[in-house]
Amino acid sequence: MRLPCIARVGHDIHCESTICCSQLVIRRRRATALAQVMASYGLAALVLWALELSRVLESVNLLSYDLITYLRPAPSARTLPILLIGISESDIQTYGWPIDDSLLCRAIDRLSADGVRAIGLDIYRDKGVGAQQQCLRDAVQRTPQLVSIFNVAESIAPIPGTPTRQRGYNDLVIDVDGVVRRDLVHVSGQEEAFVTLPMRLLETLQGHNRQRLAIEKGQTDTNWLGPDSGGYYGLDAAGYQRMLTFAQPGSFRQWTLQQLLEGRVPARAVRGSTVLIGSTAPTLRDLFEVPHTRFRAGASQQLMSGVEIHANRLLQLQGLGGAQIRSSSLALTNAIVLLTALLAALVAERVSPIRRGLLLLVLLLLAWSTAAMGLLLLGHLWLELSEPLVALLLFGGTGLLRRGALAQQQRQQIQRLLGQTTSPAVANQLWNQREALLSDGRFEGRQLEVTAIFSDTRNFTTVSEGLAPAELLNWLNRGMAYCVPAISRRGGMVNKFTGDGFLAVFGAPVGVSPAADARAAVQTVLEIQQGMEQLNAELEADGEPAMALRIGVHSGPVLAGSMGSSERLEYAVIGDTVNCASRLESIDKTRHDNLCRVLVSSATRDLLLEQASAEERHWCQRLIWNDWGSLHVKGRHEPLQIWELRGIAPAAAGATQM
Repeated sequence: MRLPCIARVGHDIHCESTICCSQLVIRRRRATALAQVMASYGLAALVLWALELSRVLESVNLLSYDLITYLRPAPSARTLPILLIGISESDIQTYGWPIDDSLLCRAIDRLSADGVRAIGLDIYRDKGVGAQQQCLRDAVQRTPQLVSIFNVAESIAPIPGTPTRQRGYNDLVIDVDGVVRRDLVHVSGQEEAFVTLPMRLLETLQGHNRQRLAIEKGQTDTNWLGPDSGGYYGLDAAGYQRMLTFAQPGSFRQWTLQQLLEGRVPARAVRGSTVLIGSTAPTLRDLFEVPHTRFRAGASQQLMSGVEIHANRLLQLQGLGGAQIRSSSLALTNAIVLLTALLAALVAERVSPIRRGLLLLVLLLLAWSTAAMGLLLLGHLWLELSEPLVALLLFGGTGLLRRGALAQQQRQQIQRLLGQTTSPAVANQLWNQREALLSDGRFEGRQLEVTAIFSDTRNFTTVSEGLAPAELLNWLNRGMAYCVPAISRRGGMVNKFTGDGFLAVFGAPVGVSPAADARAAVQTVLEIQQGMEQLNAELEADGEPAMALRIGVHSGPVLAGSMGSSERLEYAVIGDTVNCASRLESIDKTRHDNLCRVLVSSATRDLLLEQASAEERHWCQRLIWNDWGSLHVKGRHEPLQIWELRGIAPAAAGATQM
């Protein structure tokens, strides 16, 4: 739309300057909004990083790992060729503690005679016990299948005189929460004597060290742990470590030392097997917490003995311990966290309404939890669980909170721009379309097809002279109480009050269709006509002056949008359509013989039958019209065809055809 200007050159320069300034303001506002978005998500990233540093997330990961390990059925070790000779509380009561070397010698000789292929002595004997200490030192020399433990961390040596190839250290790797979940399989670059107890037992069984050499050369497909594998954060992953798979706790065949020494262990039960001798009595405190014990009732009495843990380690080395647990790499974990964060932000920013985004976010949380735990339970793949979950919560929550705050701000903007002049239905429609309608806190200028209603009160000046200001305002409000609800009920909006009248529009800021909006406007003025009769009966009963209205109705295009400055904005509807409605209201004021004169242009009247249903067509045919002919309206070159709407005929009485 071009504005008529005087001194066109100066005006153009001014317009260009104004446009440039306006564009600059818009860019700055958008840049500010973008900066706020980035700052909010940046804060979410910082919180996520802080949680990662605090190791809270790692604790959640380890707890979930233990839960799945506990729930997953573990294979039984009852039929496997690994046996335990546990030094129990009854053994301690019978033989005392520490166990005399001579008793251990008898146990080793009996096992060797029964055809045991490998014996792991998980009892420290760097210092002898009893009068026959030499027997144990001789036994380790003459029994090549015997492996004596030593401890690197505590500098405890094996049985004195133990050959290099019969030494194995029993150090366990324990997580920060005191749970044994990992197995230190091997440490390369060490002397030949520095081999783990399970690896030394395996080599004793196989008669070679090819598996150890393959590990050092990287020729195995084992998923070794790194510092940030699976759910670990900054793990000390020195050497070759992997997650330890456990057989069903307590399922290894086991006898006491006393049963062995008294000959109550059948030779056929141990022949060709590997036997580990170690303490199982709770008072000896060689018990450890493992994933299976964390969710058992009375877990303090059901911890796993060190000798059973070593049996599980050997079982895994032999490939008999079930499927190996694989752990995700740091790169995969970071990719998942980044993907979940972006997905959460996308859902929070793009899915409308907000409650649908919240529901989708909850579904994503459930989906990830199910997927991560399901993969560990069924696929033996340990993925980072907590950080993607927290990323979904933080980034999704940040986006939803930001949108909620923005929605509240937009609600206030809509209320500020339109006040209480819209019906609940229109307000809800505006709210659903707010992102498309609002820009920088304003309604953008749009050309809309509307039907405008302009009203004025007849003889207002005369009435005002006879009433006090408070009485006059009350008198006007009684009339508006009949008009405004009739407009709002049909989706119209009172755009402004003009002292003793109003401007209402149907089709702005949102509408149904030009035809539907025109029918709603005509139905509204019919209700106002009927309401004026009831109002005047009430006014007469109260001794107040009668009220009469003049109304003009016209349909056509308008320019609608926010007008004003930052201090005061108003939703304005301007254009020829509004002017025509105003001129129809004020034309020939002497031709007014009823309480509510309604003049309708042919532009509105012609729309009534467009896209009308059979019921709407029947309604239109009952309308009573008075043709005013073609009249010139002040300020308009082209004449308007004007009709006076006199009311509506009863349904049974027939009506003047349109």
